[in-house]
Amino acid sequence: MRIAFLYDCIYPYVIGGVERRTWEMGRRLAARGHEVHLLGMKFWDGPRVIERDGVRIHGVSPAAPLYTGGRRAILPAARYALSLLPHLFSGEFDLIDAQQFPYLHCFSAAFAGAAKRVPMVITWHEVWGSHWREYLGPVEGRLGEMVERAVARLPAPRAAVSRTTADQLRALGVREPVEVIPNGIDIRGIAAIPPAPVHWDLLSAGRLIPEKRIDLLIDAIPALLDGFPSLTVLILGEGPVRPGLEQQASRLGIGDHVSFAGFLADPVAVTGLMKSSGVYVSPSIREGFGMAALEAMACGVPVVTVDHPRNAVRERITPGTGRIARPDPEDLAEKIRECLEDPGRFREGCTTLAARYDWDLIVPQVERFYERVISG
Repeated sequence: MRIAFLYDCIYPYVIGGVERRTWEMGRRLAARGHEVHLLGMKFWDGPRVIERDGVRIHGVSPAAPLYTGGRRAILPAARYALSLLPHLFSGEFDLIDAQQFPYLHCFSAAFAGAAKRVPMVITWHEVWGSHWREYLGPVEGRLGEMVERAVARLPAPRAAVSRTTADQLRALGVREPVEVIPNGIDIRGIAAIPPAPVHWDLLSAGRLIPEKRIDLLIDAIPALLDGFPSLTVLILGEGPVRPGLEQQASRLGIGDHVSFAGFLADPVAVTGLMKSSGVYVSPSIREGFGMAALEAMACGVPVVTVDHPRNAVRERITPGTGRIARPDPEDLAEKIRECLEDPGRFREGCTTLAARYDWDLIVPQVERFYERVISG
């Protein structure tokens, strides 16, 4: 198969969950004999088209800042969508896999695919729904909802990275089947990484934005200090709410217990920190999949998350892999305490569950899905 993955950001030039998925999947499909193309913005120096690990990477539009005022910028997404058209019309592909975000390019792909009679699938990583109004305000947010619904109605087979995302697609009115194809991890690669030299009791990682609810974790820490007076907490990530979180920790008098390490570009370093941690905490109320939480489980580390309908991390929480708390500091502290008292008892459950998501199991599922779409 000749496969084109569409997403404006490409790993490792931009690091994120969608970028990791398209790259890891693409290079493994290439190793299985397929011709794989990644079409995104050009974040690298040098030629517009480069090749890595058998994958052809195309810079179809100039790189541009992704965020303005802490929100995804619209103009780079629009320029990327328009710039895709000549590449899709001139390229010879058997299938187009458009990642649903940032939406506009899905219309370009649908137009070009219909004109050239090339089947397209849309892979959904999360559904925002009414969150658009919180993100952009009542007027612009309503427009965001309309665009999302329009993409959901495009005549293309749909894949979702989690049952949670698939359910939210159905809530948007999608009646056709949605193929659930989760993100994957490299089990052998994770196993080969040694733990970091310094131990942390609690670890959390991700972009520091309001919906990640790191404020809940910070509010839970004082209640944990009674049983764990030397508690250490490491928070990885950057984002617009970081200054407020640092002020919150200082105000609660727990600054000595909480460290903000910023964004780490090296996934090996992040995995090492996970392996040296007792409990991974994911208090986010909006996760389309939750890659970091799964990677923590692959390291044998239990995960504590919160109960929210938009949080797909809950799908992988069992009594043997962690706990699900109400989204309030008191219950979050209690569930962390249950895991922190003996993190080792979760190790086998975590690694067993994580092994089900090895890329060697996920990629053949993707391959079969693509073949069914192409065959009609």
